Amino acid sequence: MGGFSDTKVLQDLLLYAARAALSYWVLVTGLRYLDPNRESSKKALEQKKEIAKRLGRPLIQTNSYEDVIACDVINPDHIDVEFDSIGGLETIKQTLFELVILPLQRPDLFSHGKLLGPQKGVLLYGPPGTGKTMLAKAIAKESGAVFINVRISNLMSKWFGDAQKLVAAVFSLAHKLQPSIIFIDEVDSFLGQRRSSDHEAVLNMKTEFMALWDGFATDQSARVMVLAATNRPSELDEAILRRLPQAFEIGYPDRKERADILKVILKGEKVEDNIDFSYIAGLCKGYTGSDLFDLCKKAAYFPIREILHNEKNGEQSCVSIFFILFYFLLCLIF
Repeated sequence: MGGFSDTKVLQDLLLYAARAALSYWVLVTGLRYLDPNRESSKKALEQKKEIAKRLGRPLIQTNSYEDVIACDVINPDHIDVEFDSIGGLETIKQTLFELVILPLQRPDLFSHGKLLGPQKGVLLYGPPGTGKTMLAKAIAKESGAVFINVRISNLMSKWFGDAQKLVAAVFSLAHKLQPSIIFIDEVDSFLGQRRSSDHEAVLNMKTEFMALWDGFATDQSARVMVLAATNRPSELDEAILRRLPQAFEIGYPDRKERADILKVILKGEKVEDNIDFSYIAGLCKGYTGSDLFDLCKKAAYFPIREILHNEKNGEQSCVSIFFILFYFLLCLIF
């Protein structure tokens, strides 16, 4: 009788343990599926492994919020924009090399005293299409710094408190991957002037971002920099402007810079030997780098149309020179 009782108790205990284990598994699985960042975290984990492999660094320990931000990390070796790829802006490129790139490359030169501390915030501002984003990528490429392209949509979450945690993840991940550049394009849409009409979650996110930024600003050993770009610097919060002591206006290129931009765009293309870039640049007053690129694309279509027209009329055509002055003039007239 006693043996039967012991067996019954053991069976009950096993049954109870099995039910507890099943309940725990259901609870954990359910919570995992309720995680708002589940899909992003899964994708980010694979991306994180790939980042570690590409950068030749060990797989770092990250939390789920850092995994989400990891999706926006770009290896500098995979950036195809260099300073030589940007026409004009020679003075600005030289200044950025001295103030931004050199401290990231040679921290030993800037570790003596407070005056030589590395820059923690740089602002690029100017009209659309003048090359601000290209310049930011070129800085990361030239310095060899990991490029964290912060997208505001990734920082916003429908779950209360997650936005601040994602903001914190930007800086903690940047610290683990340093040297690194935190790039915020159209920064005015994220860190614009604070208004009473702003939602509490947005205000908390801005406050958290500035507080963490201040923490890095006081850490002289951290090779982390915030690089921001905007078309509307007047709409930035004053507190943000104070944290961006180095501001560079990327304005409309002058005639010489437009000629340099054309040369960069047409490098490697079939171009007329005696084409006058300066003359074309003189006809393009007020054009940005983006406008000049579109102009060259339009000019490239003219010989294609010529070939198709000749084929339609039963004529053989072979256009060997794709860019001649005549095509550019046609683009500017029509």
